[in-house]
Amino acid sequence: MHWILTEPLSVENVTVAIANLPASLHGTKLVQLSDLHYDGLRLSEKLLAEAIEASNQADPDLVLLTGDYVTDNPAPIHALVQRLKHLQSRAGIYAILGNHDNYYRHSKKEVQDALTSIGIHVLWNEIAYPLGQELPIVGLADFWSREFNPAPVMNQLDRDIPRIVLSHNPDTAEILQQWRVDLQLSGHTHGGQVVIPGYGPAAQLLQSFRHIIPKPMQRWVPFMKECNKVVEHWEWSQGWHQVGKNQLYVNRGLGTYAPGRLFCPPEVTAIALVGQK
Repeated sequence: MHWILTEPLSVENVTVAIANLPASLHGTKLVQLSDLHYDGLRLSEKLLAEAIEASNQADPDLVLLTGDYVTDNPAPIHALVQRLKHLQSRAGIYAILGNHDNYYRHSKKEVQDALTSIGIHVLWNEIAYPLGQELPIVGLADFWSREFNPAPVMNQLDRDIPRIVLSHNPDTAEILQQWRVDLQLSGHTHGGQVVIPGYGPAAQLLQSFRHIIPKPMQRWVPFMKECNKVVEHWEWSQGWHQVGKNQLYVNRGLGTYAPGRLFCPPEVTAIALVGQK
């Protein structure tokens, strides 16, 4: 098990400034976990236990999970939730689903039901208020699903009220510029997995070759097809980004695909919210 190259877990501490954040929510602590791909191959029990412990050590007010709990077969979700039930949070745990959680027709329901069975609130084009009416949490359907339609959800919110949006695929940040998004939390990219120091994800470099290498020859370039399919905006593959007036944070995830991770460690994100001066 786990012959795929990975790296030690990294806990990223991030401070995010939010305009009009109520004084009562200044210092609110969030933890984000993403892209577990719990399937017996891509995430070790050791790394998962370390991630859960790191989350609990952060003493969060809210834990937010941003999708891809399984890879294709949804059956491993039942074992995974027995581990996730050890996550601790004062205001609960809220989750969205990723594209791999919709792999088969029955996957969405099986994954959602398993998460719900341990008290995790799964949002699918829904708004929740675990931190109160002054900071809604919006959970969107996965970008690649037929039900991705943010307008009816986002239009419910008053423009003057700050909000956090959970959206698995960071490409949605381009579309979400139509609305106020004080913080979008995404995953999906695994940070690019292989990062070239001083440049960025190798996938971004491969993507640039798409415009140089003739199409018939592209299939001979390793991983080019796969990287081109994952996202359009590889420049948003990890970390904090300003997208128009909105803020985006992309978690590198915990699970790992071949060829593995290099200069791109799996991540638990600890986020502190502060008012914008």
